Amino acid sequence: MSTTLWAVSDLHGAVKANTVRFDEIQPSDPSDWLIVAGDVAERTDLVVRILTQLRDRFAQVIWVPGNHELFSRSTDRYQGRDKYTELVEACRAIDVLTPEDPYPVFGGVTLVPLFTLYDYSFRGPGMTVEQAVQAAHDRQIMMTDEFAIAPFVDVRAWCWDRLAYSIKRLSRIDGPTILINHWPLVQEPTLTMRHPEIALWCGTRHTRTWAERYNAQAVIYGHLHMPGKIEVAGVPHIEVSLGYPREWERHGHLNPWPYPVMRLGGDEDA
Repeated sequence: MSTTLWAVSDLHGAVKANTVRFDEIQPSDPSDWLIVAGDVAERTDLVVRILTQLRDRFAQVIWVPGNHELFSRSTDRYQGRDKYTELVEACRAIDVLTPEDPYPVFGGVTLVPLFTLYDYSFRGPGMTVEQAVQAAHDRQIMMTDEFAIAPFVDVRAWCWDRLAYSIKRLSRIDGPTILINHWPLVQEPTLTMRHPEIALWCGTRHTRTWAERYNAQAVIYGHLHMPGKIEVAGVPHIEVSLGYPREWERHGHLNPWPYPVMRLGGDEDA
């Protein structure tokens, strides 16, 4: 008998074709845990519905928000920081852990759900944020974030608040960790993207050394829809996204998926 820590991200539950894949997200033992690294859906009610289904299957579910959970319209009751608060409260009501809760420990390893956003610092040298965003716009590249998140909150200021908050909590941890975030913590995964300008919305340079500094055995992330594993400074950074049907039908996804991050009681793997 063994207990496995599994990980998925970017389920995009509003896409009907994706929902057929959700039955694959199953424990191999009732004691198994699941990481959900963001982009479950856009509407809070749908996010909660999907997380409730997963919580019914797994002994513990850990969720971190992605950009899609933060999408808002001007008519929505909750926007920006308030929408994140709504999501955290909804997760607590269904016993799903968030970046605001005490960090759980799995087999002696502290699991650290993070929420760091992005600050447009994954940009070309010598460019200001405004210049970089304009250059992307000139190439007809503009993320929905600019219309569904940025009008309701200062994203860069929120990012920096989250960095300070996370560092304060991380500094109190002793022993090994697994860091969990929607956005990659290092820039390397973005360097092979077809449109490099998209990296502006993919993270912050200020998290670059976190894996080494906080004794990470692995970093779990999503967002890019480029599932796979790279090693940076000796630490595996693993993207566990499902993505959109056109992506997983054409290119497949991380194999196996859901991804077994760590296993206890059998052959332990992290």
